[in-house]
Amino acid sequence: MKLTIKHQESYSRGQLLLRTFFGFIYIAIPHFFIWFFVGIWASILMFVAWWAVLFTARYPKGMFSFQVKCMNWLLRVQSSLMNLVDGYPAIGPNGTSDSVTLEVEYPEKLSRGLLLLRTFFGFLYVGIPHGFCLMFRGWATAIIAFLAWWAVLFTGKYPASWHAFNVGSYRWSTRVQLYMGFLTDQYPPFSGKE
Repeated sequence: MKLTIKHQESYSRGQLLLRTFFGFIYIAIPHFFIWFFVGIWASILMFVAWWAVLFTARYPKGMFSFQVKCMNWLLRVQSSLMNLVDGYPAIGPNGTSDSVTLEVEYPEKLSRGLLLLRTFFGFLYVGIPHGFCLMFRGWATAIIAFLAWWAVLFTGKYPASWHAFNVGSYRWSTRVQLYMGFLTDQYPPFSGKE
C-alpha cells in the first residue's frame, strides 16, 4: 500500500478559514450524503467479496478496485477537512486528486484461513492492539492539527514534520482498514511510515 498526501510549499489562509467555518456545509454534507448511498453498495460488495474469497481465495478485481477507490475518496475528504491539502476534494469513487493518492496492489491470492481468523478474532489481534495505539496517535494528531492550523494562519506554511506525522496516522489506520477489509493478507505494522 502506498498513501501519499503531498506537503505543499504554501497553504491558503483563505481556504483554511473557509474550511474551518463552512467546511461542514460545503465539504462534509455533500460528500457524506453521497457516501451514505455509495457506502451501502460498498458494504454489499464487501459481503459478496467475503464469500468469493472464502470459496475461490480471490477478491474479485472489480470489487477490489471499487473498495480502494472508495477509500481514496474518503482520504481526499479527510485530508481536506484536516487542512493537509488545499482545494476541494473530488466527489465520488472515480474522482482523482494530484495531492492525495492511495495505491493498493491487487493480491492474486488471499488466505482463506486468515479471512476466517480476521472475521472471528480480528478484534482481538488487530482491533485491540492497533486501536489502543491509534487512540493515542489520534490524540497527538489532533493536537498537531490544531497547532498546524495556527501555523498556516500566521505563516501560510504547514510544518513538514507535523504534516508527515499526521499523514502517517492516516497511513497506519488505512493499513488496518485494508487488512480488516481482507483487501490484503499483510498484517499492518505499528507505524505510520512508508
